[in-house]
Parts: sequence; C-alpha cells; structure tokens
Amino acid sequence: MVRVTFLKIGFLGVSNLIEALLDERASRRGLSVRVVSTGCKMDVEEAIDAAKLAASIPSDLYVVVSPNAALPGPREARRLLKETGKPIIVVSDEPTKKIAEELGEEGFGYILIYADSMIGARREFLDPVEMALFNSDVLKVLAITGVLRLVHMELDRVIRQIEAGEQPELPRMRITKERALEMSGLNNPYAYAKAMASFEMARRVAALSTEGCFKVKERERYIPIVAAAHELMRWAAMLADEAREMEKANDTVTRIVHFRDGSLRRKKKLYEKYEALTDL
Repeated sequence: MVRVTFLKIGFLGVSNLIEALLDERASRRGLSVRVVSTGCKMDVEEAIDAAKLAASIPSDLYVVVSPNAALPGPREARRLLKETGKPIIVVSDEPTKKIAEELGEEGFGYILIYADSMIGARREFLDPVEMALFNSDVLKVLAITGVLRLVHMELDRVIRQIEAGEQPELPRMRITKERALEMSGLNNPYAYAKAMASFEMARRVAALSTEGCFKVKERERYIPIVAAAHELMRWAAMLADEAREMEKANDTVTRIVHFRDGSLRRKKKLYEKYEALTDL
C-alpha cells in the first residue's frame, strides 16, 4: 500500500480534483490517499498548522499544492514536511518558476502549470458563484489540453517507483503548451490548434488578474480588468470544449484509465477494449 497525502494551501484550478486523478472510479488497490487543506487561506500560521497535521499522517509521498510556492506560507509548510524525510512534490503555477532551481536544490520535486492562472480576487467582482465558475472553466482547459493527464502520469510514475521499493525520481517539470499537448491525445490537427489557443488564453489570464488585483488602484479601472480576465478564461474553456467535441465527432477521444492494480491502459474508440500502454 502506497500512502499519499495531499497538502493544499490556498487554491489553484488543479487543487479541486488532483487527488481524484489517481483513482477516478474509486477502484484502485494498493493506494491510500489523504487530503489536508487550509481552504483559501495561505498565511504562515494556517500553512504551518495544516503541515503539522499532514506530517502526522503516515505517508510515503507528500504532494503540496498551492499558488505561488515562493510565498512564506507554502515555504514554511515545505520546510516542516521535509523533516519527515519523505519525498515531496510541489504542484504550483507559473510564478513559482522563479524558485524552481531552488526547489530542485533542496530536494523537492515540482510540477509548474503555466495555464493555471490566478483568479480575479476583487471584492467588488468575486462572489462564491463567480469563483466556482472560474474554477470550472480552468478545470476544463487543464483537462482537455493534457495538463491533468500529465500531472497524474507523473504522480503515477513516482507511486510505482515507491511501490517497487525504489528511490523515486521526482519530477522537475514546467508544463508549457507543448508539454501539455503532447499528452492531450488530440488527433485532429484543428482540435490540437484550438487546444493550444485555449492554453495560451488561459495563461494570459494571470497577467490580467495580477494587474487588476495588485497593480491598478482605481476602482473604476480594476473592476473591468478582473472581469476581462474571467471572460478570457471562459472563452479559453469554450475553445477547449470545441476541441473535445471535434474528437468526439470523429470517435477519436483518447481515454487512459487506472485498473485496479494501478496499471494504465488506453483506448481511442468508444466501443473498443482497453490495451496496455506501450509508448508512454
């Protein structure tokens, strides 16, 4: 039994379903998952309390998910978890790239998702419904462009190494559009192009949200900026959805599933049977 504990500090789009990616039908044997979360808060005190709770759970692997892992809260949480001596993988967004080399030097693995952009967190604009809609749009982009598949494949690889009694090789990965789309399974070239556009639109959202939340002070200016960021993410999700629909129309949707023993198998036609992966 491989025991994986997810520590979530604040929220990214990927935070919502990352643990479910490893066992999508709740049928996988040999894997036990626990989740500890601070909710939306990321301050040091909350992060340390949650990290202490995570460290108290017997685990073979820790996955720390947070926006901007360079912030004090996520940093202190990593420091505390490191004392367990267990492997740690950081899953974060593009701003974390400024400490990527530091993470590697300190022995952490990392997966940085460039399309998982910051939400437009201005009180005048962001209510719970808008927050939920934004995250649903982010998830659609991450799912269809191949990001979520790449994340679970990397986590699965590390879990298999731990299961085999090996020293795991932790990922040190920046998920750009090319890296994501390699795993998307999209066959139609126009669907591929739509997904690439979707990824880049989602990535651009971060610049708008950052401008509206931190750089612009005038209320009449920052409100339309953060609203524009959310509109851009909505259209990114719509483009991604168009790409998926093209694949469905051609009956070429790639499905890669977990079997009970944790192995991965793939098929491309809806009614065909799954086959073992040989090229991933």
